[in-house]
This record gives sequence, C-alpha cells and structure tokens, in this order.
Amino acid sequence: MTRSIRKVVLAYSGGLDTSIIINWLLENYGCEVVTYTGDVGQLDELSGLEDKALRSGASDAVIEDLTGSFAREYVWPALRAGAVYEGRYLLGTALARPVLAMGQVRAARASGADAVAHGCTGKGNDQLRFELTYRALAPDLTVIAPWREWDIRSREDALAYAEKHGIPVPVSRGALYSRDRNLLHVSHEGGCLEDPWCPPPPDLYLLTRDPADAPGVPRDVVIGFEEGFAVALDGHRLAPHDLLARLNTIAGEHGVGRIDIVENRVVGLKSRGVYETPGGTVLMAALRDLEGITLDALSLAERRRAGEAYAELVYKGLWFTPAREALDALVGRLMTPVTGEVKVRLFKGNAMAVGRRSSQSLYSHELSTFGAGQGYDQADAGGFIRLFGLPLEAEMRRQERHVIVGSSKGARRRTGAGR
Repeated sequence: MTRSIRKVVLAYSGGLDTSIIINWLLENYGCEVVTYTGDVGQLDELSGLEDKALRSGASDAVIEDLTGSFAREYVWPALRAGAVYEGRYLLGTALARPVLAMGQVRAARASGADAVAHGCTGKGNDQLRFELTYRALAPDLTVIAPWREWDIRSREDALAYAEKHGIPVPVSRGALYSRDRNLLHVSHEGGCLEDPWCPPPPDLYLLTRDPADAPGVPRDVVIGFEEGFAVALDGHRLAPHDLLARLNTIAGEHGVGRIDIVENRVVGLKSRGVYETPGGTVLMAALRDLEGITLDALSLAERRRAGEAYAELVYKGLWFTPAREALDALVGRLMTPVTGEVKVRLFKGNAMAVGRRSSQSLYSHELSTFGAGQGYDQADAGGFIRLFGLPLEAEMRRQERHVIVGSSKGARRRTGAGR
C-alpha cells in the first residue's frame, strides 16, 4: 500500500464483509480503525455490535440513531415523489446509503480521521452511493474500498478469511445471502438467488408472511396525509419512523410488499434481488390513490415524470445534488393539495385502496354522476369531440389525398407503358 493512512472510519454493519475488513485494514494499512454504524432500523442486528467491533481490533465503535432523520428526510420525500426504480423497486437500500455516509463523514471529522472505508463490492451500486456522498461532503478524505484492492473474489473467499482469522460472522456456507435491513425494507441477494430461475426459499423472508398463510380476513387501514406526507395511521398522528414501523408489522402480517426482480445496476450488470417493503408498499399505494382526487391531470403527469427522475437520482447515489433538491421543490409545490385520508385493504399479499376523501378533492358528484347532475350539459360533448378529433380528420384527409395521387400516377405509368 502506497498511501499513508493514520486513522480510518469504516462504515460497519457487522456483516460478513465489514467484519473481516477491520482485520484487513490493520494488516494492510497499519492504521487505527474506528467503526461507524448508523441505526436506520436494523433492530436486533445492532445487538452486541460495539463489543464485536472492539474485539475485532477497532479502537472505537460509534453507533448513532438515525431512524428519525432517515424516515423524515429521505424515505418520506421519496415516497411523496413517487420514486420507484424501474417501476417496482422502492429504493430501500439506495435511500439509506446517503444518510449513513453522511453520518460516517461526521464521525470522521469528529475523530480526526484522514480516510473513510466501506464494504461495498466493485460490482454493486452501493459503492457509488457511499463514495458520491463522500465527494459531495468531504472530498479531502481518502476513500478505501477493500473489494477493489484485496484478492478476495467471492463471499466464499470472505468466509474462508473470517474462519482463518477467527472472526465471527452472521452467515454460513449454507446460506451465503447478502442482506440489507432498515426501517423501509429488507433486501436479499446472493446464494441460490443468483440463479434467476430459482424461486426464493420459504425461509428467506424476514418481514413478511407468506401470502398463502396470511389471515383469511382482510384488514383495513386508514392513512392520513398532509401535502403528500403521511402523518397518521388509523386516526393516530405518528412520527414518520413510528408510523412506518407500525405499518410494517401490520402489512407484513398480511404478506404485503414482496417483489422478486432482475434490475439494471448502474455499473451495467443485471442483478436479481428479492425485496420486502411492507409499510412502504401500503403508503405508496395510498398516496398514489389520493392524488387521483386532489391533482389535476397536468399536475399528476408532471409528478409522475418527477418521480421517475427522482428514482434515477436516488438509485445512482446522486442524493446530494442540485437536481434532487430541485425535484423536491417541484414535487413539494405539486403535492400541496394532496391532503386527506385513504382506506387501504390488506389481504393475501395485496394492498388496494378502497376509499378516499379529501377537503382538497377535485371530484364532483354533481358533475360525475350518471344520474341527473347539474353543471354539465351533455350536449356540449358533441362540439368538444369535433374539436378534439380535428387532427384525426386531417390525417384521414391526407391519407386519402395520398391514395388518389398515388393511383393517378400509377395509371399514367401503365398508360405510357402500353404505347
């Protein structure tokens, strides 16, 4: 190693990769290692983590509670924007990375470190999400990415390294899954999932019950929103992280929120992932439904476009950018009237809106009823259709002229050829 590093702060989860990285950094850089762990809803995964890091050779282990800011400042804006990558992925891992990397930078500044390190592989998206945050917030810090330096090439190699050095890790050779858990979701990759034909094993899931074994009676939940942000569950106002945690439990019991997809990574590879996002799935379904009665057609179209752009930025690790801030401003303005309640029915893996109401509703029973409503003269529709259909009429006339001209030219050619 040619760089002289005095102290490094390692983004530490206690998983296979980061467990062996402490020892590897000590061996190869000879530097002091401080671990940083951000609590974004990993629950029991944090148990004993500080002691484990210190026993593995770290000089200090920092654990910071980020659950409130993660839900409020990252998850809620993304849900409001309708950010869904490739139409299916609710960005659970992608949204957690910038808040974790920002906390890691804070820890590096506080400890006087001159470097930061992470356990992301050179094939994945997370290396971008961590390192682009470092560059945006602390470009002077050296970045160490062991997966791009060491001779370990697989999770089997990493497990062998851990066994050789007596490092306890939370995986076995029979279940080499790579998991990421936070308040929004759990992701599962690796192991048998690397074969896209292989169905997820029944024991893979952590947050959601098998829909086949879910209760046979539907459960209705009512989500309250203010300007596009969820603020209440079944009439009780809750902080974002509390609301999401409660909804995860309820929706997970009904098997809601499972997806199994092959997605396009930023680096150009395709990757198979199985995700569980129970609460987020319900919130997204409810909010998109509430838009139906509170947004006009043009506003809804622009919000949808913004949602696609937002998802691309988040997925690629571009959270700390003017573009993302501008999209937040646009979405914030569009979502101002999106206030009200949505009743969502949970049943056997499905979350379907079955009722909605809002003081900002654009829906008018008098206008929409099939009965004798007022304010809409059905005779006016004839003139509207004639105007709306003018382009179709013009196109038909153009085609007719083309046919006539083409037929005339053909007739002349045939006449000349017979002379």
